[in-house]
Amino acid sequence: MNFNVSSFELLKAVTAVSKAIPAKSPLPILEDFLFELDDNGLKITASDSELTLMTKIETVSTLENGRMTVPAQHIIELLKALPDQPLEIKTISDCAFECKWSNGQSILPFRPAEDYPEITGLGEDIVSLTMPAAVLVEGISSTIYATADDEIRPAMNGIFFDIDTDSTTLVASDAHKLICYTAKDVKAEQKTSFILQKKPANILKNLIAKDDSEVEIVFDSKNARFRCGMTEIICRLIVGKYPKYRDVIPQNNSNVLTIDRTQFLNTVRRVSVCANRASNHVKLEMANGLLRVSAQDLGFSLSAQEEINCSYEGQALTIGFKSTFLSEILANFSCEEIVMKFLDDKRAALIMPGENEAEREKLCGIIMPIMIA
Repeated sequence: MNFNVSSFELLKAVTAVSKAIPAKSPLPILEDFLFELDDNGLKITASDSELTLMTKIETVSTLENGRMTVPAQHIIELLKALPDQPLEIKTISDCAFECKWSNGQSILPFRPAEDYPEITGLGEDIVSLTMPAAVLVEGISSTIYATADDEIRPAMNGIFFDIDTDSTTLVASDAHKLICYTAKDVKAEQKTSFILQKKPANILKNLIAKDDSEVEIVFDSKNARFRCGMTEIICRLIVGKYPKYRDVIPQNNSNVLTIDRTQFLNTVRRVSVCANRASNHVKLEMANGLLRVSAQDLGFSLSAQEEINCSYEGQALTIGFKSTFLSEILANFSCEEIVMKFLDDKRAALIMPGENEAEREKLCGIIMPIMIA
């Protein structure tokens, strides 16, 4: 193997895929990058056996094709310490390669590419669809915080992609809160679904955040592949049946609160300072265009309350929520106003953006109340 490449482009590529490198692996070779060089450029792969990241960069010149695995930590630290300049990388023996720059060089070990584990592929029964990168990023960002950490119900630990013939809905829930993000016109030929694990979802969101192209999604019953530009992610899916989330979304909540989201969020944060540390409960009292938010911790003689002007239509209502869950939802909505709909103090409240109908159809959530004294 012998090629010339920009140190900046190589650093950017290895940094992007390094998120799949395990901190410690029973297979030491998985702590390496797989470099594969041909006339079309340099392909770089990193994997922890469940998650694989691949990207491709153009070389300045390719003198000799080849394959090898490169120690990830060493090459990243070296590239970070170098200013942007041309590099020459070439193998000099059966187990070492040279990295040469303008006024210096480094010799690093490598392992044969043949020892690198085979990358998991997809089966024959696959489903394909495309999704605008911006929509996918927004969908993951809007839902991932609501996923669970549940050993008993692993299906709840990821984002559920509910794909229909006219739209796709991303769903996440930890049983206390549920968030749905619907992307219109992202569809498949037939109704299908998969559950994406949190780690690849987070990596996917960060890798394509600044990309304005489309993401190609291909999946089977066990694995999924996301391709955007020169970057590709292959990951293992969560196998299991997701709960019927549409059945728990309330349809007839008649008490309606419309309020400035930021003001409401800041009030909940201030008042919850005096809430019981174990329960984090806050109480909402709504009537006659006024919302009172209060909390107390009788054990430490702490209490706080704050009143906010709002628009409220319905019967006077007192309801309690866990402040951390309520704050989390309010913080992850980006609208100026939010609408909360209640039926009574014992059933789930529906939360949605207050701006327009299109936004309400795109994003909604529910939060379960708690009993208050």
